[in-house]
Amino acid sequence: MQDERPLKILIIAAEIVPFVKVGGLADVVGALPKSLQALGHDIRLAMPRYGQVDPTRFHLQTIVDAVSVNMSNFQVPVSVRRGTVGDAIPVYMIDAPRYFERENIYGYTDDGERFILFCRAVLEALRFLDWSPDIIHCHDWHTGIVPNWMHTIYHDDPFYAETATVYTIHNLAYQGIFGYRILEVAGVAANGFLYPQIAELANVVDIMGRGILFADAITTVSERYAQEILTSTFGEKLDHLLRSRRDRLFGILNGLDYEEMNPATDCYIHTNFDAQSLDKRPENKRALQEQAHLPVNPEVPLLAMISRLTDQKGFDMLGQIIQPLLAQGVQFVVLGIGDQHYHEMFQNLAARYPEQVAIFLTFNTEIAQRIYAGSDMFLMPSRFEPCGLGQLIAMRYGSVPIVRAVGGLADTVQEYDPRGGEGNGFVFTNYDPWELFAAIVRALELYRFKDIWRKLQLRGMAADHSWQASAMCYVEVYYNAIAFHKSGK
Repeated sequence: MQDERPLKILIIAAEIVPFVKVGGLADVVGALPKSLQALGHDIRLAMPRYGQVDPTRFHLQTIVDAVSVNMSNFQVPVSVRRGTVGDAIPVYMIDAPRYFERENIYGYTDDGERFILFCRAVLEALRFLDWSPDIIHCHDWHTGIVPNWMHTIYHDDPFYAETATVYTIHNLAYQGIFGYRILEVAGVAANGFLYPQIAELANVVDIMGRGILFADAITTVSERYAQEILTSTFGEKLDHLLRSRRDRLFGILNGLDYEEMNPATDCYIHTNFDAQSLDKRPENKRALQEQAHLPVNPEVPLLAMISRLTDQKGFDMLGQIIQPLLAQGVQFVVLGIGDQHYHEMFQNLAARYPEQVAIFLTFNTEIAQRIYAGSDMFLMPSRFEPCGLGQLIAMRYGSVPIVRAVGGLADTVQEYDPRGGEGNGFVFTNYDPWELFAAIVRALELYRFKDIWRKLQLRGMAADHSWQASAMCYVEVYYNAIAFHKSGK
């Protein structure tokens, strides 16, 4: 490591737990700062102040009354409020009601302008706070313009002269693609289009692509995914660009917030338990069967999925094998929302097999925790999966994962080997419904051997997927980014 001094780190993202959450991004940005702070660094966060973020509930204080933000040929006045996470870690919230007091977080035609305003406001607000970061850690497309600005608008700005940028890709499929006008709004029209060599990107503005191109260091959320996105299969048309910057691309596995995800203290589950009191866990299975209106039977294998109901998550494969799967006599519980045809598929299955299939068409944290604590097996047969938190939570709660060997799933779940007894789950390689079916059958066979199954559960529960190790890896990347920044490369 090149340096050992404590760092001033600004983490900037569109969503942060506990304030607002759409996906796993919010969990990561809510948990990582706590571990970085524990390592001795000065951490601050920034996000928009959405209408859903109640100032009274979160004790927000206005700390800057008015910052004038330059948006191409007009100015937008914003204010800055401060909340906290963890041990008094400041969270700066950009308050711009016209842009962020809306029903939803994303999905508007002016999303490009909204997040450019947010990013510019954060950089300008730091001057008022007189806090110049060593690192700006940007997450996903919403903040991808910041590394671009550090090489253009802010290049000769003494306030940011020592500031390096790290850009984290949570899911390469969501890139923030807009027309040319967005460059004018961002004040970087002189850069023009950046990818004439990539036909699909030659005439569009890809904000994630800009983050990748200009950041001092790039990370993604598992080591396997960092390798996968260098290929045309997983690269989402940015593999050429990523290969050109592979010397500064790092894969760091997401962690779990072990204070939040703890079956010994979880207030949502029926009966608390840990590795020393695993005999209490079946009470959670009984409670889940009751809540799902399934016959209460401790011997029936209970499989579960908690997911967006989309092809990416493997539901197209599942649809092809669901009949032979149910013929094995299992129970199956699904929690999630997504594509309408999958809603209908599971509603029809639940109507035809009321003693085997239950569907919760919602996203509900309380039910999710009960599913993790009560299911025997947890399915993640994803087409691609940058990291995946579901398999980590499932193992923490004693549910054995059945996964496809992609991304973070491949990094965290190893096939059980009956000869040596190693492994912590069941894995298949090709995106093929019958390989998935075979993996489930292997799990069902082993489930009959209670002593071995218990060892599998305990192995999953004993694994350390806390944020501490991941935070140390991020710190190393931060020092690397500073070295790259100083070198001017």
